[in-house]
Amino acid sequence: MKKFDITVTVEALAASDLSDSESRLVDLARQATYRSYAPYSHFCVGAAILLDNGEVVTGANQENVAYPSGTCAERSACYYAGATYPDARFVAIAIASRGTDGEPTTQPCAPCGACRQALLEYEMRAGHDVAVLLVGSDTVYRLPSVKALLPLAFTEF
Repeated sequence: MKKFDITVTVEALAASDLSDSESRLVDLARQATYRSYAPYSHFCVGAAILLDNGEVVTGANQENVAYPSGTCAERSACYYAGATYPDARFVAIAIASRGTDGEPTTQPCAPCGACRQALLEYEMRAGHDVAVLLVGSDTVYRLPSVKALLPLAFTEF
């Protein structure tokens, strides 16, 4: 039997540690939470994706009483980006959330498994790492890539 460790490097950053581009992406993700439709969970998520053509697309979670017919903010944004800018490649994504009290969550919120897989496929299309910013009220976690969110990912197809 062989054992091995999988290690993911996560940087915990204050707002002042972010580049101007990262700050803009974080702000857009936070703004996107206000376009969420979450009448059932009352948990609002926003995502902002920077594309290599300079465009930024955003998405917000959209719930539906016929669960699981809704969609998460991350997939909302990445599918919109893919449909609107099919030749552009992802550079970075920021994900922000507001809790059931309507306030930004203290801890950064990570994507669900389905979103991780969808985002990974766009990272693979890009041919390079796509930076991930997970946004909390006072801290932003920066991961070097989507793959860092999904070790041992399904990539053979």
